[in-house]
Amino acid sequence: MGWLSNPATYRAVWRWHFYAGLIVAPFLLILSVTGAIYLFNDEINDVLHAEKRIVAPHGETLPLSRLIAAAEASVSGGKATRIDTWSAPDRSAQVFVTAGDGTALRAFVDPGTGAPLGAYVYERTLVGFADRFHGSLMLGTFGDGVVELAACWGVVLIVTGLYLWWPRGVRGVAEALTPRLRARGRPFWKSLHAVIGVWTAGLILFLILTGLPWANVWGTLLRAGTEVAGVGYPTSHRNHGSVPASGQTLKQATGEAPWTLENAPMPSSGDHAAHHGAAHAPPADPEAQPIGVDRAAEVLAAAGMTHPYRLSLPNGPAGVFSAYTYPDQPEGQRTIQIDQYSGRILNDVGFKDYGSAAKAVELGVQLHMGNYFGWANQIVMLFACLGAAALSITGPVMWWRRRPVGGLGAPRPLAPARARTVALITLALGVAFPLAGASLLAALAIDRWAGRRRAEG
Repeated sequence: MGWLSNPATYRAVWRWHFYAGLIVAPFLLILSVTGAIYLFNDEINDVLHAEKRIVAPHGETLPLSRLIAAAEASVSGGKATRIDTWSAPDRSAQVFVTAGDGTALRAFVDPGTGAPLGAYVYERTLVGFADRFHGSLMLGTFGDGVVELAACWGVVLIVTGLYLWWPRGVRGVAEALTPRLRARGRPFWKSLHAVIGVWTAGLILFLILTGLPWANVWGTLLRAGTEVAGVGYPTSHRNHGSVPASGQTLKQATGEAPWTLENAPMPSSGDHAAHHGAAHAPPADPEAQPIGVDRAAEVLAAAGMTHPYRLSLPNGPAGVFSAYTYPDQPEGQRTIQIDQYSGRILNDVGFKDYGSAAKAVELGVQLHMGNYFGWANQIVMLFACLGAAALSITGPVMWWRRRPVGGLGAPRPLAPARARTVALITLALGVAFPLAGASLLAALAIDRWAGRRRAEG
């Protein structure tokens, strides 16, 4: 364990921790704040939008078609694409409506009376903004990549931070676990930063790893790997091998799906349309009439699917009714697709059909969002968010207090041999996190170029 106390190794690790922290801290602060907000999304929305979400308890409920019609009528030129049914007798139904000018709205309707309760643009609410900013900084694919890069480098920060914290010399573990509250200046901030880091490192690492399946690069690789290994969404369950697909994935067709099923093929209604993969082709029987949303709800009820569920309406003549349940405990997840003409169930996939890795990811997702164990889960994840936010603040404060006037105050450059050792260690992490690996190579190139410039100067 001599490498733990080697001064050269310590300086090398400190250098990587310094640069990574300085660049990533603002993004980790954004992720921690927006994540903390979304942890309490239901509670926040109940306070800010109570008139839309909470209704007088209803014994009997109106047909879904009535609720959808009321929502469409409340929005100019409105066209419904999905309805989320009520989660309790005192809760409203939420209908996704596209207005005549193309604006995507979420309209709320009382299931007992059919009265419209109002609508909003999700991204313009506090929770909606936090949700979108947390995932992509509201910058689309580019923002998703930035968030993924920050998360991957967060892993590097945790590993290097724990190394720097490790007690050495006469300093014991107990002393290293408590902040030096009587210290002043930089020693106080350094102690506070280190102690917060060690107490929250495991939880922050858990948040990062359970959040990465949503990322474009890492999530795509993980999904592909689990499917190849047969531990994701088994190919044998896709359309049960008998129903032709529409050419779209479930997420492409509906905009939202459980992680495991995002890339599952979306089936089509009508044999002719299905076999030709035409998303907007007519059904094989030109006389066929759609069964309507109320009949689809009856099919779902007969299959044992209970409220609340999310029901996407058919998109075009070849579209299907697609419903799924997304409870706080993923063991209750179930997805059903229904032919819009015959009412036949085309797909019925539940948590039991997922592979072991997919089940683990879905469990991690619900823990990540603070859902699985209720309030206790939320508080633990909030502790991790607050820890990440505190680290993102105390680290830059500590740097600012030690930096020389007009200078960066970075640790000294690495010796070539020591640089190779640290680079290999960090590169191993980069292999597991591709974006971090690519940025690491760029950082090494820049660092080497800067070193040559200093030598030439």
